[in-house]
Amino acid sequence: MRAERGLWIFTLRREPPPFIHPHGPRARPPPPPGPAFAPLPSPPRPPIRPAGERRGSPRPGSPRSAAQGAGGRGRREDGGGGRRWLYRHVQQEIMKLSLDVAVAYLRRKLLFTENGVDLQVCTSKNPTCCTKKMEELYQTAAKQDIQQLLQTSSATLKFLISRNAAAFQETFETLIRLAENYTSTLFCNAYRNMAAEATTRVQEFFTDVGLFIFGTDISTEEFVNRFFDTLFPVVYNHVINPGLTDISLEYAECLRMARRDIRPFGNVPKKAIGQMGRSLLPSRTFLQALNLGIEVINTTDHLHFSKDCSRALLRMQYCPHCQGLTLSKPCMGYCLNVIRGCLANMAEVDLHWRGYIQSLEELSSAMSGTYDIEHVLLNFHSLVNDALLQAHINGPELSEQVNKVCGPPVRKPTQSPGCSFDQNKDNQGLEMFSRDSEETLSSRRKEFISHLRLYRAFYGGLADQLCGNELAAADGLPCWNGEDFVRSYTHRVVGSGIKAQSANPEVKVKGTDPVISQIIDKLKHVIQLLQGKSFPKYDKWDLRQTGSGGGVDEQISGDCDDEDGCGGSGSGEVKRVLKITDYSGPDNETTEIFS
Repeated sequence: MRAERGLWIFTLRREPPPFIHPHGPRARPPPPPGPAFAPLPSPPRPPIRPAGERRGSPRPGSPRSAAQGAGGRGRREDGGGGRRWLYRHVQQEIMKLSLDVAVAYLRRKLLFTENGVDLQVCTSKNPTCCTKKMEELYQTAAKQDIQQLLQTSSATLKFLISRNAAAFQETFETLIRLAENYTSTLFCNAYRNMAAEATTRVQEFFTDVGLFIFGTDISTEEFVNRFFDTLFPVVYNHVINPGLTDISLEYAECLRMARRDIRPFGNVPKKAIGQMGRSLLPSRTFLQALNLGIEVINTTDHLHFSKDCSRALLRMQYCPHCQGLTLSKPCMGYCLNVIRGCLANMAEVDLHWRGYIQSLEELSSAMSGTYDIEHVLLNFHSLVNDALLQAHINGPELSEQVNKVCGPPVRKPTQSPGCSFDQNKDNQGLEMFSRDSEETLSSRRKEFISHLRLYRAFYGGLADQLCGNELAAADGLPCWNGEDFVRSYTHRVVGSGIKAQSANPEVKVKGTDPVISQIIDKLKHVIQLLQGKSFPKYDKWDLRQTGSGGGVDEQISGDCDDEDGCGGSGSGEVKRVLKITDYSGPDNETTEIFS
């Protein structure tokens, strides 16, 4: 064995090769037989040529020079040149043969072990080229592969939910901003002398609306009452009992505390509480449900696999490589048993995931019509106008009641500033949104639900999807059964879910994953929210109109008629016509600007 240009050369000689002496027939006796691996003799090194001498040119005094000088006589006299060529040719052939034999030997003897005694999973009666270290690396790769497949399979569903959650949130923010714009414009147009104070109350109110929709734990009844409580001192000061100066802070606080007893705005606050509760709460729950859907997918994408599952994945995906079967795929039945065993806990999510999508669909249908958040928010300014008109009409009676409770008004020597609200702000966006409102909220919601409905069986059929599309061999082709390359898988194929895995021949499932149990509990809770069961006050989003008259529900249901801009249709849907009022005092004219 020797190194020739960085390559170790072995020759395997059962019989010694014929010996040819480089100087003619006077051959020395062949050497005695040596070991099976023997180093080849080094070829003679060519002499060092002087600098500047061309390769192939004869050197003075050499046989070649003499032969050329004698007209080729030296070549005829010395026949050693042909023998040297023969020696080099034979030696090159021996080197090639030695390399081929060495490679074959290394493959058979050095790379493969006969029984793989140090392996824990990829054991086989056939020769194997895997070591324990390789087996550990393969096991890590198998888990990474299945997690990558899970994330790829759920990517479209996750993008569908996250994109629409962001779009709905942006739409709600736009609605809140435009509703605030509407209401502030009302005060600037009709009641300019109190617009600055009233606009501050309007901003606080719609801030509370946004906080409620996006998850803050506040009550709609509380912030609606707070709005009318703080509005009453302003209305009393400028509409009911106007004066040259404003009322004092102490007197304003007395009016605020007495508002619910005096009831200067009639049933409008009660009506507003019902409308806000019926429209904002479903929208808030809808957003919460979408965020939970994203959480469920993120959790199942990074599922922790048990030790038995990891070994089964290794056996299915990489143990064939140890026998040189790098292109083989597992049999379909074998793949289903392994993947259904590994995803047994995930399959338990299926029933609750179906209920989650169905509840989202039912809530989405209930959110349309009179109690749609778009209709309620963009018509809130109409309720405020009704409240102001009622306070103005009943002004003398209200003044007497206020004098009984708080005494005569106490004023301070200052006067409120006029309107500082830019009513031209966002007018272009307001008009565009109003005209395309059906396309930006209601239609978007319906389109989203129609796409989400396609993923009802996502968790129940995930194992079949992975094996059918990615992992398993096609029907009728030879495949890997966990031990050998066969024509078909002969073991029983089990179903999905934890209970079915008791008969699984490939994976042992010991119990329920606590992470999956937590996700299932969250799904159960959000299903109750979507169905309204956690809110007895609203009785499963019963949005039916019950006519007009007394009672909370009756007051709520009577808020939309032809005068309010709602036109009926034969399909039972409510067509919204947004109105804005041009106020010049109590005698106002309502102008329809968007339809």
